[in-house]
Amino acid sequence: MSGDARNDFFGAAKDFVQARDVSGGVHFHGASGTSGPPPRQLPGDVPGFVNRTEELERLDVILADRGQGAIATCVVVGTAGVGKTSLAVHWAHQVADHFPDGQLYVNLHGYDPDTPVTADQALERLLRSMGVAAESIPVDLESRAALYRSLLAGRRVLVVLDNAASVSQVRPLLPGVAGCLVLVTSRSRLSGLVARDGAYRVTLGVFPDHEAVKLLRGITAGNRLPDEAAELTELARLCARLPLALRIAAERAISRPRTPLRDLIAELRDESALWDALTADADDESDAVRTVFAWSYRALPEDASRLFRLLGLHPGVAFSSAAAAALAELPLARTRRLLDDLVGAHLLEQPQPDRYEFHDLLRAYATDQARVEETADTAESAVQRVLTWYLRTAEEAMNALEGSDSSTFADHRQASDWYEQERPNFVTASAVAEEMAMYEIAWRLPALLSEIYTNRNHLGDLFATVPRALGAVRRTGDRTGEADLLENLGIAHTQSANPAEGIRFQEAALAIRLELGDRRGEARSTTGLGLAHLRARDFDRARSQFDRTRAIAAELDDDFWAAVALNNIANVELELERFAEGEEVLGQVLEIYRRLGHRESEGDALRGISRAHRGLGNLDEASQAIERALAIAEEASNRAREAFWLIERGRVRLELGEAAEAMVTFQRAAMLQRRLGDRAREATALDATGEAYQQADRYAEAASFHRIAAATFRELDDQWQLAVALDHLATALDATDAATEAETCREEAAELLDRFHDPRARRMRARLSDTT
Repeated sequence: MSGDARNDFFGAAKDFVQARDVSGGVHFHGASGTSGPPPRQLPGDVPGFVNRTEELERLDVILADRGQGAIATCVVVGTAGVGKTSLAVHWAHQVADHFPDGQLYVNLHGYDPDTPVTADQALERLLRSMGVAAESIPVDLESRAALYRSLLAGRRVLVVLDNAASVSQVRPLLPGVAGCLVLVTSRSRLSGLVARDGAYRVTLGVFPDHEAVKLLRGITAGNRLPDEAAELTELARLCARLPLALRIAAERAISRPRTPLRDLIAELRDESALWDALTADADDESDAVRTVFAWSYRALPEDASRLFRLLGLHPGVAFSSAAAAALAELPLARTRRLLDDLVGAHLLEQPQPDRYEFHDLLRAYATDQARVEETADTAESAVQRVLTWYLRTAEEAMNALEGSDSSTFADHRQASDWYEQERPNFVTASAVAEEMAMYEIAWRLPALLSEIYTNRNHLGDLFATVPRALGAVRRTGDRTGEADLLENLGIAHTQSANPAEGIRFQEAALAIRLELGDRRGEARSTTGLGLAHLRARDFDRARSQFDRTRAIAAELDDDFWAAVALNNIANVELELERFAEGEEVLGQVLEIYRRLGHRESEGDALRGISRAHRGLGNLDEASQAIERALAIAEEASNRAREAFWLIERGRVRLELGEAAEAMVTFQRAAMLQRRLGDRAREATALDATGEAYQQADRYAEAASFHRIAAATFRELDDQWQLAVALDHLATALDATDAATEAETCREEAAELLDRFHDPRARRMRARLSDTT
């Protein structure tokens, strides 16, 4: 099902529940239920912004023409350095009051030397800006785009998408509803947006002479004696009348207030002549910009110029002062002063406190200077220093997140914020380390981060890094590291509803553990393998692996792994409908987890206890257990556990006959699962919502939920859940006099169930056979 279809469906579901309140007070909470102030993400307005009157008026007309109920997209296009971002940001500040629900900004880095920001990555940043917790952001592009559109529904928001290279970067970021305006900047004309999406286009050219002179005068006023108009005109022409070059030249003039402008022009002419001798490029504007870069760069003190060129080697777009200090091997305080100097010279940008990045042209220039002025050894050493810094600091952050002592991070929140801020750099850093044959860093960094990737559902990052890390670790011969990475891939595939791949990777990891005689590692692998079999509904193989884990835990006298094994054994018992046996085992598990202080594991045991009591008909005890589990999930702010455990709460409500409460609970679970990107569990929650509608005698609505769930399970090739959803759909269709379709659903469900042999499958198959 497409993201648009799911959006429409959730909107329809909201109407269904509100149209008939079966409990006297049900409200269907939509995706837009984020809290907190509206986002105000615009970068600071450009100091001394001048000119561009005609273009600003054009944007004002577009805003006025769009009206209150329309959505508009405007593309500001022009050559590099012509001032597209400055214009967009300046105008956005002027019209911010027209968008009371916030202003969003993301730099897509479409023309940076490194990989541009993908639509997928941009959506993650936008969703976080709108208050979506990191662990609640879906994994796939379609689900992220759908959630983004849902959150913008009914809102008036200005979205600035800076430095786009292609239509594919932009189109998933367009709101699907009226009231918003999207402002895109690009060197490309993005004709597809104009032709297909009705975007307006505003083209920026270089300044005419008088406007270029006006900009130079505005920047230098009060910082040096007034310069002659003819000399300012000549300086402007040497800068190709491009705003980026003009601002750098003006800052250079300010830094030498007593030097006549004609002397500075002579220096720039000499630099231009040198550049002409070194390049065959016929692009006058490009040559002029690089000439100004070189002129300003050569005027820097040696330590500042060295830092500038080394920053061109940083493996990522944005960086902190600490990363820069590691790269240049300088004290942090000294590095911060040098960074301030580079920002002041317009050679570096500082979009937020302690975050720095280059204009893409300057990044390319800095990298070129590093190649020319640094030896291969000094450049490699600089990169190795910053990669080592990322590895070491990531380890301290993970320690802080686990509650261990850390010398760098004050608390859990600070470590979490650092991780989120540096996430894009981890992927690039791992790739650069592998390319430069720094294999220890290349595999250790992804291995270190794998647990947080899986805990927060950042599986895209895991799949982008761990397969490459496997190649790196194999080059080092570290078999334990190889097993760790294989396990991480297995967990991620199982978590992504692909248990067959999960089994394959876990078996490979287990083989290495056995070869090494690593018993504790073997316990991890057998647990992971058992969980993959459990997700595949192969209960005998799952139980066999969990028994192996339990035996290893007994051998090692390890209470934690004993509790993990028992908890998973109990889950097998529950799936086989041996509820009394499961409840007995879970009592032991709960006692161990409480003694060890593992709160979230305790919550999972309570979720299982609720299921056992529900199966035994002890609904009061089931309700108490699941409420205690959900309190633990809330305490830990663990949305993944909350989403899963809410399904159990909804089923308890159903058994108690509280259909309306169950509807709300299942919807909350479905929305969280959608944000987490777990489509299988989202569909499970939607199918359960259909059951709640059936209990409320609302069979047409119920059939809609079951259809969507069945479509998702079919797409995921989840044959068990597809059979369950088809069974539920057939029941709903029977009540709506759609006998032919109901019969088709029953026949397909019965055929699918032939592959399963557990008690529930046999019971369902027998019932379906009786009704066909």
